[in-house]
Amino acid sequence: MARKLLFVLSLTGIIACNTKTDQKHMPYKWPENIHPPVAEIKPHVRTIHGDTVIDNYFWMIDYFKKGPDSNKVVEHLKAENSYLDTMMSGTKQFQEKLFLEMKGRIKEKDESVPVYDNGYYYYSRTDDGKQYYKYCRKKGNLSAAEEVLLDVDELAKGHSYYQVAGFEISEDNKLLAFGVDEVSRREFTIYVKNLETGEIYKDTIPKTQGDPVWAADNKTLYYTSKNPVTLLSEKIKRHTLGTDVAADVTVYEEKDKSNYISVGKSKNCKYILIHSEATLSSEIRYISAAEPNADFRAFQPRMKDVLYEVIPLSDKFLVRTNKDAKNFRLMECPLDKTSVDSWKDVIPHREDVLLEDVSEFKDFIAVEERKNGLMQIRLRRLADQSEHYIDFGEAAYTAGVGANPDYNSSILRYSYTSLTTPWSTYDYGMATKEKKLLKQQEVLGGFNKDDYSSERLYATAKDGSKVPISLVYKKGLVKDGNAPMLLYSYGSYGSSTDPSFSSARLALLNRGFVFAIAHIRGGQEMGRQWYLDGKLLKKKNTFTDFIDCAEYLVKEKYTSPAHLYANGGSAGGLLMGSIVNIAPELWHGVIADVPFVDVINTMLDESIPLTTNEFDEWGNPLEKAAYEYMKSYSPYENVERKKYPNLLVTTGLHDSQVQYFEPEKWVAKLRAMKTDNNILLLHTNMEFGHGGASGRFDYLKDVALKYAFIFALEGITK
Repeated sequence: MARKLLFVLSLTGIIACNTKTDQKHMPYKWPENIHPPVAEIKPHVRTIHGDTVIDNYFWMIDYFKKGPDSNKVVEHLKAENSYLDTMMSGTKQFQEKLFLEMKGRIKEKDESVPVYDNGYYYYSRTDDGKQYYKYCRKKGNLSAAEEVLLDVDELAKGHSYYQVAGFEISEDNKLLAFGVDEVSRREFTIYVKNLETGEIYKDTIPKTQGDPVWAADNKTLYYTSKNPVTLLSEKIKRHTLGTDVAADVTVYEEKDKSNYISVGKSKNCKYILIHSEATLSSEIRYISAAEPNADFRAFQPRMKDVLYEVIPLSDKFLVRTNKDAKNFRLMECPLDKTSVDSWKDVIPHREDVLLEDVSEFKDFIAVEERKNGLMQIRLRRLADQSEHYIDFGEAAYTAGVGANPDYNSSILRYSYTSLTTPWSTYDYGMATKEKKLLKQQEVLGGFNKDDYSSERLYATAKDGSKVPISLVYKKGLVKDGNAPMLLYSYGSYGSSTDPSFSSARLALLNRGFVFAIAHIRGGQEMGRQWYLDGKLLKKKNTFTDFIDCAEYLVKEKYTSPAHLYANGGSAGGLLMGSIVNIAPELWHGVIADVPFVDVINTMLDESIPLTTNEFDEWGNPLEKAAYEYMKSYSPYENVERKKYPNLLVTTGLHDSQVQYFEPEKWVAKLRAMKTDNNILLLHTNMEFGHGGASGRFDYLKDVALKYAFIFALEGITK
């Protein structure tokens, strides 16, 4: 799993907040004569490619490495938390109010839209006051008696963190396999429950990806085993119920440490597939699900710079690939001839359309495409190749195929949202073209979409590229440069940040904020080349695009540097670290969530989770050209003796994606180097990891803290 923003603590998350429009703007009085923690200096020498660097805070890795300074690391993090608590003490009541408002917008007793699969309707539901949920099903129809398959509220009791993943029902509908993470390091233990007796079997499989897959015999499980140190997904193993887990057979071992591996089952339940994928190439291995002891065979051996994925149909395989097709194309091959020389086009490559995904059905395929930065869903009937697109009726939106486990269905489940339209779930008749709204996110506390306006703008980057910007604000905005703005982005791994609704964002909009998303390079909003132009030796385009977007918005008087705030997390935290080095004067405040800021030191250490998986994204610093380029932008390496904007930095002690020591070191170096009196705060969650709290409500306290920080800077006290 890449250093992606997978957590719900970001200011852009789908959470809720009640606000009023009669806000008072007055300076927040920060406590005076409060001295921040001073980190001990212990020079560590790094010499590579003839370049010598002194790292004064290298010792902060010791908690991760179980070194001699482990206790000192934790004490320093606690001191930073204490300093933050003191500096933010005047906002405590405001934070509590924000928390209650946000919680008050969540519909506590709720239920997901049921999904039909193999004779049952599956759904989850939440109860009043409960942090988690219950995973349920009904047999045959929705009026049948409810079966509670897993009561996560009950299982999570006594745990500060509890995540369940990988729900997998056996084909005879009698067994449930699932993974549990109690630490927030994305290392799951797999359990098996008998749904007829309620018994949890003794088959307990630790240190996995949390992705159990049943073979057709209802007794054989496949799963991904992780290295307990690096957390790399290294092996696919096979377990037979009732046998010793220690004797599980390794059916595949990945030798290339740059590849992620996983295992799954085809939608038509005919195949077990092993996926091995790096940034630039991939490989699929497969067997018949009815022959669990068979040897996996390569669909097509990995090819240099070629990605492909396989979609099994009843009479052929579909292959989505970028072979000779930068924006991907869809191909097909016979069931018994899978090598690349047997592939032929189904949907050819197009320069202006990115083919992102394919969902298969017995009689149709649904193809997700991206054109001009917007998602399209294309439906094709397999019998006669006739096709059409779903009409969404808006100029700017986000749409995507949802949960569709029933291979025989002629109904497509999809989701839809925009910056002003709450998340909506639809069923669409692929043959009839009939659209039915099943559910729309209910926003409690009063919400009228007509009170808000959204826009799509384009900033011109320094090299002439047009960078899209999506923004939303409450109607009545005066574009005189005095409005506060929160500008968000991510910009890595080809992950696109599409415009979507957030009830949390109402807390900003109703207080006069403009919210904007910069669709910068490194993402994939404008096609595959958009991603390629924001990685490796072109990574700086990500940072300069964001700055160019901010300068454009200032020029157009949506805001001004005195009222401009930036936010990004994980790899988007790298973005935050870079922009405050390059253009510190442009921002009044910046929130960097779990930021990837110590790029070279992390990428030099192969014992750190994710490092070897990501050489194709960032480069390998053992190569001189990559080292020099990475050093030129890595935030930690480029902290200087100068003024910096107000900063709030967050991390988690158990973070497996971006280790705690990166933001800890960065803040320590900033404290030693910066020449201003601006606020610099570090908040470490001592119990959680990359994704923050696991409950429905606990994480809102961290959101309230971040809201209170930017509101204090802006002089908003109510």
